[in-house]
This record gives sequence, C-alpha cells and structure tokens, in this order.
Amino acid sequence: MRFSALLIGCAVALSAPVNAMSIPSSGKLSFDVVRKGKDIGDHSYSFAGTGNSFTVKVVTDIMVKVPLIRTTVYNFQHESIETWKSGKLQQVSSKTNDNGEPHQLKSAGNGALPASLWNDDVISSQELINTIDGKMMKVRIADLGKENVETKRGIVATHHYRTSGDLIRDLWYDAEGNLARVAFKADDGSTVIYIRK
Repeated sequence: MRFSALLIGCAVALSAPVNAMSIPSSGKLSFDVVRKGKDIGDHSYSFAGTGNSFTVKVVTDIMVKVPLIRTTVYNFQHESIETWKSGKLQQVSSKTNDNGEPHQLKSAGNGALPASLWNDDVISSQELINTIDGKMMKVRIADLGKENVETKRGIVATHHYRTSGDLIRDLWYDAEGNLARVAFKADDGSTVIYIRK
C-alpha cells in the first residue's frame, strides 16, 4: 500500500509570493492524520523568526498497520526546513523515508513558494515543485466556498478549495489564511484527513 503520491502535497513548493502576515501567532500548526477513523500519524509546522525573516519546519510521521497482527504495512517520514526572507523562499531542504526508500533534496527558492500547504497563497499557484524529488506538478484550483470544519478545538469557519491535476487535495483555510484541514484519497480508496489539533 503506497500513500507517498498522495502525501507529497504536504511537502511541495508553489510558485507565488508568501503572505508572511499569515504566519500563525502561536508559532505552530499541528494535525492528527486520520484514516478509516484511526489516527495513523502526525503532521506539523513550526515557525521561528519574524515576519520578515523566518523558517518553517515541516514534519510528517505516518505509520499504517494491519490491526489484527499489528504489522506495519506502510510508513512515511518527512522533514523539511524552509528558509524565508522578505517574503521570498531562500532555500528548502528535506529528508524523506518513503516506506524504506530514502530521498534528500536541497534547493534554492528561485521565486518558488513552498506550499507545504500551510498558507492559503497556494491557491493562486498553477505549478508546484515537489520538495521530495524536485519534480514540477501542474495543478488547477477550484474555489468551493465557505465552510465550517471540525478541529480538535471545535468548529472553525474556513474557505474550502480543491486542487486537481498532478495533485488532488481538498484544502480548508481559516480566516487568517492558515491551514485548518486537508483531505485526499489514498491508493486503496480510503480517505485520509489531516485534522488540526
């Protein structure tokens, strides 16, 4: 069972300027990763610095097990660091273990926006660079309107978007432009949801 093609969206970069003002005031966004009603891992963003010069650390740790025999059938670990200055990405580096297959990337920003999906500026992008392997992905964005979603801290008013093309995702952003929820289909047809803590 491979989820990597679907998990990439939380480790990609998009070509648009970031809105540094939407950095979470708490300095962190954390999510439970849920599949078939079960918690299979965690996804988080940690921000350090100021709005003019900051870093974003993205960590994803997912493990899918067979319930009865408790055997791991898939695991995915990803860690990346985005370095920002004056609203532009200076560098992104990442290390990934995709079910035993290692990946490593270090790249200059070159005007790209790392959309690790944390900021709603991703909705203005049509081309994404995958920060696991550096490949470019074409996407289209659909605006699905306002919607309330459930988080671990209660109901949050959001705006719902859907990406299609080389990356298919449902994305919900709160009033501050920060990621509130993610949903997508895994290879086996099950739905994976990132629920904000």
